[in-house]
Amino acid sequence: MFAKTVKSPRLTNAELAALGAGEVGYIREMTSDEVNERFPTAPQLDPGMQLWALFGADGTPILLTDDKSSTFYRAAEDELKTVSLH
Repeated sequence: MFAKTVKSPRLTNAELAALGAGEVGYIREMTSDEVNERFPTAPQLDPGMQLWALFGADGTPILLTDDKSSTFYRAAEDELKTVSLH
């Protein structure tokens, strides 16, 4: 018996970024140093803080907090299914 090769559809970067838009969000633990580096236009935070961030599927920041449960509450308010990234 031979295995049949099936090609996966190719997505553009824009199509990939739009997957899950308005439906999926991800939660990520970050340090204030990472936030300061990744978002230079945001207000500067004190160094060494442990924070939690909620992002839209396309990487748009939605919430930054020091309370992990707040990210889940906000996601529920926005009717987002959440995933965690490590």
